[in-house]
Amino acid sequence: MRTRKNDELRKINFIKDFTKHALGSFLVEFGDTRVITTASVEEGKPKWMDKEDPRGWVTAEYSLLPSAPNTRCQRERTKISGRTQEIQRLIGRSLRACVDLNKMTDLTITIDADVIQADGGTRTASICGGFLALKEAVEKLMANGTLKENPIIEPIAAISAGIVNGEVKLDLDYEEDSAAQVDSNVVLTKSGKIIEFQTTAEGEPYEQSQLLQIFNIAKKGIDEIIEKYDNI
Repeated sequence: MRTRKNDELRKINFIKDFTKHALGSFLVEFGDTRVITTASVEEGKPKWMDKEDPRGWVTAEYSLLPSAPNTRCQRERTKISGRTQEIQRLIGRSLRACVDLNKMTDLTITIDADVIQADGGTRTASICGGFLALKEAVEKLMANGTLKENPIIEPIAAISAGIVNGEVKLDLDYEEDSAAQVDSNVVLTKSGKIIEFQTTAEGEPYEQSQLLQIFNIAKKGIDEIIEKYDNI
């Protein structure tokens, strides 16, 4: 049962340098959801990119440990599910939206998001942790001279929201998400520009006024998350 206000985030924690070998790494905690995000850097760029294209690339992979949800899920060893593809594409394009790829020529940065415990909001937690891991990697690449300029345009963050029992609520946990009449995932920049605004009615259609309420409550949460970045 929810003990916080409808517009209140769950307890959030970002633990820096959670792993040893990645250039950037964080353990991200949104309530009982926990995700390890890491940034790895390789010279070169994907084969599908034109050799004359001056841009580098940022991409993402997402996975859910078998014991992360409340019932065991299968490992995706040879073929990833449609859900996993959707989530890692969302993470990748969200992170690309906050960088100038022309400033990271001939480099590929891969963000890995591994969910070790799931209680709703795994994709949005992955985006927040993914940005922080990317930022840490970029800082190290600038320090060692690999990057001459900072390619990050501005911070981004993401949060879930929705309508549960007729009320607009922020940062849904699994129980709330399962019961939601409307489910939304929002990704914004620090300046409030929209990167992603996925909103779906799970049953009956919803009103335009409710859509604006969802956006506004999500923006409030995202502003608070980005403020937390400054304290890391």
